[in-house]
Amino acid sequence: MKSSRAVTRRHLPTSPFKPPVAAPVEHFALQDKVSHDRYGLGVVTDVEEGIAVIVDFGSQTERIPAPYAKLVKL
Repeated sequence: MKSSRAVTRRHLPTSPFKPPVAAPVEHFALQDKVSHDRYGLGVVTDVEEGIAVIVDFGSQTERIPAPYAKLVKL
């Protein structure tokens, strides 16, 4: 069975359609309040710029890798 991951297609220069726009990467700073779909509310305790953020969710501390899926700054 094949995995169900999204495949990004190459944009041809001769295409009449505009190339897809890359979503901007969210930037987090120390003490930012965040919300995660699985872990809930938390506070950023460490930032590995462009790699990951460490978030304290109260009962546990999690390392969320970039592109920070399901993590929203409040």
